[in-house]
Amino acid sequence: MRKAVAGTALGAAAARAAYLLLTRRPPREEKLWLRTNHRGEPVTLLEGPAFVAGAVTAVAVAPGVPARMRVAAVFAGTAAGALGAYDDLAGSGDSRGFKGHLTALARGEVTTGAVKILGIGAAGLVAAAIAGTKGRATAFDIVVNGVLVAGSANLANLFDLRPGRAIKVGALAGLPGTLSGSAVAAAPFGAALALLPEDLGERAMLGDAGANALGALLGLSAARLPRPVRLGLLTGVAALNAASEVVSFTKVIQATPALRWADQLGRRPVAVPEARPTDTE
Repeated sequence: MRKAVAGTALGAAAARAAYLLLTRRPPREEKLWLRTNHRGEPVTLLEGPAFVAGAVTAVAVAPGVPARMRVAAVFAGTAAGALGAYDDLAGSGDSRGFKGHLTALARGEVTTGAVKILGIGAAGLVAAAIAGTKGRATAFDIVVNGVLVAGSANLANLFDLRPGRAIKVGALAGLPGTLSGSAVAAAPFGAALALLPEDLGERAMLGDAGANALGALLGLSAARLPRPVRLGLLTGVAALNAASEVVSFTKVIQATPALRWADQLGRRPVAVPEARPTDTE
């Protein structure tokens, strides 16, 4: 429990400090980090780099993390965050999802999304090889863990469509690992929660940089779990990624009362258009 508390506290403190620093002195021009949210209002993407800096810093200094896992986590979080930031700043949004990016690639068009997908996939395998597993790591284990890292990175990004959603999902996914004392889970858990008020307040969003890094670190935190558990997690992550190609998560959430309640928790109320007066009024 002490490891969980230390990792969470370090992640939260580092992420808040990074956010304050980045918003006061943004890298490059501030307008490059502005996006329009679902309400049509401007929000900053600097929450993403702040999350990456906070989570990675916390993993790097948290006590009790095995050396190989520490290196793997710093690499995975930084690589996923950097590739996500590249897509945030340079992406056009013309192609979406695995199908869209791979279809464009088949036409000879290299999208920023395709670069991110391939890059995070490669980074996931490298991180998995560095981290190893509990006991002797086989090539099969490395592939399973690498795909879990990359798949989790993509899945987290799919939830970053409404205020606080990706952080809520990430916090729920990271809670078991945090409570078990994994700093690789606790650091992003704390960093995400520290930035949740900005996200729910619709002042900032994780963007690809933050969401990809969040998912990658949570995926990597499972690297030393028993193989059957990792295969079960991978199956779930793969199924959700595949489902996202044909089903809108937002529509499913809106159609399910319990999920809709959790999704709206802490958010600003949804604006209801005023009724227009009729000719008889």
